[in-house]
Amino acid sequence: MSTVLTCRIDDELARRLKETAEETGRKSSEIIREALQRHLALLEFERLRGRVLEAAQRRGYLTDEDVFAEVS
Repeated sequence: MSTVLTCRIDDELARRLKETAEETGRKSSEIIREALQRHLALLEFERLRGRVLEAAQRRGYLTDEDVFAEVS
């Protein structure tokens, strides 16, 4: 099942979307869906990161490199 969603975008963004769709041979709706999925994933990551940040800092994880060093 799918839902039709209407949103307004400015003329410049519409132009860029149309050009990108034409250049890549993809449909505008496909590009929009992918962009929205990526943006929502980023927002969810940032929200979750904020929830664990304080506890991580207490344990000495101050940077991404600290985490990578621990799990590598």
